[in-house]
Order: sequence, then structure tokens, then C-alpha cells
Amino acid sequence: MAGHSKWANIKHRKGAQDKKRAKQFTRAIKEITVAVKEGGGPDPEANPSLRNAIQNAKGVNMPKDTIERAIKKASGADADNYETVTFEGYGPNGIAIFVECTTDNTNRTVASVRSIFSKNGGNLGTNGSLEFLFDKKGVFVIEKEKIEMDLEEFELELIEGGATKIEKDDEFITVYTEFTDFGLMSSKLEELNIEPKNSEVQRIPMNTLELPVEDAKKILDLVEKFEDDDDVQNVYHNLEITDELIAKMEAE
Repeated sequence: MAGHSKWANIKHRKGAQDKKRAKQFTRAIKEITVAVKEGGGPDPEANPSLRNAIQNAKGVNMPKDTIERAIKKASGADADNYETVTFEGYGPNGIAIFVECTTDNTNRTVASVRSIFSKNGGNLGTNGSLEFLFDKKGVFVIEKEKIEMDLEEFELELIEGGATKIEKDDEFITVYTEFTDFGLMSSKLEELNIEPKNSEVQRIPMNTLELPVEDAKKILDLVEKFEDDDDVQNVYHNLEITDELIAKMEAE
């Protein structure tokens, strides 16, 4: 998993200044909208899903007034109606790919996802066909500079909050919990007055497949095509992210 989180953190770092800012905002607004409509209303104090969505919006540097407008719109009669749908399939070389979407037009989304698979050497499978390859985990990305306490003491607090795995790099600490402990960790971080850069439930591959760098790069290019689609919220895969692959992607 270390390679996956390292690559995700590189994308977190690059995301603030690249062209994908607008896409990140769109996804954050959708997450806020769904949280308000399905999670229990516009008050973040009473709606943990909305509180989490607001945190993630702040994590991509969305302005406070934009967040407030999104909450207000989601609470109104003219709010967008979104549906959450998932797709499972295989990319080249048998790499499993799981795509989560939030859409107001399921037919459009199905056609788009199928097209991306077929045009890039993959194929769309049936729902449930790949779910057993992934494990749902809570994943929290925390900026080291926001931690004021001793790191060893902080790690003990995280373990008390349900952390099953803690990974560190120069800038970030990535914390994993069981799916059922997501709320417990959220509460622990609130108690410590630490706002994560990102917190979400992710599908973590139980086993990964390593490919030659050029083949692996094609998989990450395919993942990026999915991520560029407006309806796609998250993409998960079981490609092994090696240091060599990261170096190649960073050099481009």
C-alpha cells in the first residue's frame, strides 16, 4: 500500500496548482450535495457526512463562500439530484479497476465509462465481479506541519482512534482504519483539533500486480482518463505502484 499512498500524496501536492482544480471543486460540491440530501441536512454539527465533505473541500482549497453556497443550494428545492453508481472492469494486463460515480444522468455515465474501458484495451464487467478484490478502509491524510504534539505520542492517539496502519513521508501521514472505525477516527482527530487534508472511505486492493513500467504507465493513464470524467468521483485499482513507476510519472 505504501506506493499507492505515496502516489496519492504526490497528486495531493500537485493538485493545488494544476489544471484539475476545477474538477476537484466539482467533485467536492457533489460530495457536499449528496451529504446534505442523504446524510441529514445542512448543519455540519448534526451531519457527520457533511462535516467530512466540508473537510475534503477545504483540503482542495475551496473558498469558504463557495462551500457555503454549495450547502445552501443543496438544501433548496432546486438542488441537483445525484445518484451514486459503481462500475467494475479490467484494464490491460488483467488490472482490476473499480470506478465510483456521482451522476444526474446514469445512461450518460454508463456510456462514458464503457467507452473509456473499450478504447483503452479494457472491458466493463458486471457489478459485484471485482468487489472481493478490494477491502473498504477509512483513509485519513494529515499534513505533518499541522501536528503540534510529539509524533510518537500522536501515533499512540491514532492507534487509540482505531488506526490499523500508519504511513509517513516528508509531508504527510496517511492513516488507515477499518471501515467501521471511520467515525471513531474522525472524532479522535476532532478531539486533537487536527483537520485532515482528506478523509474518505477507500477501496484498498487486497493484493497488487506489478507490471513493467511502460505497461504500468498505461494503467495510470487509463485511471487519469476516468478521473477526468465529470461524473467520476473515485477510481481504485490493484496495480502495484513502484518507486520506479512514481519516478517515471513525476518526470513527465
